[in-house]
Formats: sequence, C-alpha cells, structure tokens
Amino acid sequence: MVKMETAELDTDLSLFKYDNLEQLPPRYRELGEDERTERIDAALEELGDDVVILGHNYQRREIVEHADFIGDSYQLSKEAAEADAEYVIFGGVTFMAESADIITDDDQSVILPSMEASCPMAGMAEALQVDSAWAEITAAAPDADIIPITYMNSYADLKAFCASQGGLVCTSSNAHKAFEYAFDEGDKVLFLPDKHLGENTAHRLDMEDEIAEWDPWDPEGKDADEVAESDIILWDGYCQVHERFREEHIAEIRADNPDANVIVHPECRREVVEAADKAGSTATICETVANAAPGDTWAIGTEIHLTNHLQRWHPDVNVVPLCGDACMDCNAMRQIDPNYLTWVLEELAAGREHNVIEVAPEEKLSLIHI
Repeated sequence: MVKMETAELDTDLSLFKYDNLEQLPPRYRELGEDERTERIDAALEELGDDVVILGHNYQRREIVEHADFIGDSYQLSKEAAEADAEYVIFGGVTFMAESADIITDDDQSVILPSMEASCPMAGMAEALQVDSAWAEITAAAPDADIIPITYMNSYADLKAFCASQGGLVCTSSNAHKAFEYAFDEGDKVLFLPDKHLGENTAHRLDMEDEIAEWDPWDPEGKDADEVAESDIILWDGYCQVHERFREEHIAEIRADNPDANVIVHPECRREVVEAADKAGSTATICETVANAAPGDTWAIGTEIHLTNHLQRWHPDVNVVPLCGDACMDCNAMRQIDPNYLTWVLEELAAGREHNVIEVAPEEKLSLIHI
C-alpha cells in the first residue's frame, strides 16, 4: 500500500498524450520463432546492460523466456527502478508501464512494445469519468469524509485523481491494509476499479454488509440513500479473465480429483474465492505452487499463461487450469507479440526509440510507503 502525495496538480487530469505511436512494420509481421529468437538475442547482446526486459506473469512463453525479471506488475516496476539500464522494456500493459515510469529515474526510458496492450479493467474507470462520479458521490454523502482507493490496475491519471483527494493506491496483496488505513483517516471508502477485489476485501474485514455499488453506466441505478448509508462504495469494474471463473468449475475439479487444491486470484467473484482453498496475488499463486509437495494437484484460477508457466516450472506438481479449455488469456497482454519485442529491441540497437511511455509531469507522484 502506498499513500500518494502530489503538489499543485492541474484540475484537468485528462489522459496524457503519446507521440509517434507506431504499429509493427510489415517486415516484422511474418517472422518465425527461430529467426525471431536469433534476432532478439543478437539485439540484446549489442545492447548489453543498457536494456532490461520485464515479463509479467501473464505473458506468453515467447516473451518471458527473454525476460530478465518475471513477476507481477508492481514488483516488476520496482525491479526496473533498481536496475541501471537506460531502457526498460515492459512486457505488460499500459498501466504497468506507467507505474514503471513513475518510479524509475528520469534518465530511464520505459518502452511498451505494443501500444495496443491496454487493460480493459483499467479502462472501466478513467479519471474524467471518476471525477464526474466523485461529484455525485460526495453530494450524496456531504458530511462524510470519503477516501478513494484505486487498485494498482488503473491509469496514472486516476492515481493522480485519488492523490488529489487524499487517497491511496493498493495491490491485491495489501488492499485490506489500504482499507484499514482509509477508515482510520475517514468515514467511507470509494474503491475502484475492481468490484470483486473490493468485495473480497470487505469480506476479509467483516464489512460485507456495508457495501454499495456504483455503476457509472446506469444513471437510473444509482441510489443516493444507499451511498449515504454504506461505508464502502465499489466501482462497477472487473477483470474479464477472472470474472469468468464460477463455483461450478471448482465443483467439477473436485469431482474429478477429490484431493485437488484450488487457488484463485482475489479479482475473482466472491463466491469463487469463498469456495477455493486459497486466494492470492500472482506472486502468492507462484509461491504456493513452488512450495507444493511433489504429486500435489493445484487448480489455478487465473490467466492461462501463468498456469502454463507453472506447469513448465514445476513438473513434479500437477498444475491444472481451473476451468479447463475454457480458461482465457488476457486480450491486452496478447498484444505484446514477440515480433513487437524483436522490433523495439532492434530499433534500440540502431539508436531509435519507439512507444516510450511518459506519464505527464503533473500526474507523477511521490510515493511514500506506509
């Protein structure tokens, strides 16, 4: 959990503008894996310590096999900040690269291989939209001190908005601590963008009866009285991958293998988390499988590429996808095609930068760990 401070934020927290956003050149579109791997290795050898590659847990094998660090989003941003590399190639999505740009040095450039890699959940709560909703929510509870908490899976301008209102940013691992801090400081919490993580956190704090949901797309569905009476207001956003899991998937796994253990991400629906043996972040999921006894079965309720990685990394553990062939990959992560990685690396080796992520100065934050 981090508390965010910002000095003299502009009132206009519009999305920052990127310059020279380019698509993959045609000559890179038909590369085969062998040629691509050879060219990536050659570019990396030429660049040496000037570049570091970050691979999110949800990335495909062809990306993570070239990564210097593999992990979840904020962990990877911290790795980038501690690296001496001039160039940080983030194999993730836009909000992750923004976080890396916020906490890395000014002389480091953060590059997202494909600008199409934009998280749908982050797009469900953009700052201008939240700014408008904030006026309605605070009007519904004019005497309450409402603390906004945004999940790390959100855009930089929304983080900046929360900063301007005395709010916090949290990860899936420390959301409960963010809630506890917010209730020490204020009366109510507005949590966004992931309603399922918010509900699971409220349950952990035994506050599941204190929830109101705010649907920004349903003007008639907002209940000012409910907002005024509730301690926790959940924004109606969700992860398309994690919302797909259902209780029946867990029942089917256990019917086929009564000794199976089930671990799911806390972005899953409340009833799925309740039915699982364990819930936790991608780091927790990885640690759980790494510490499993040989022969154990773990059904994984998260993005399919991480399940595939765990199968390769821990062949002595029976790692299975929770919903079988119906499990999804992340559409946004999929945009980081390894051919894009080849392109940006070869261009860097030639002295040309593409798809640099730069968070606007008025949105950059000083992050104070508490």
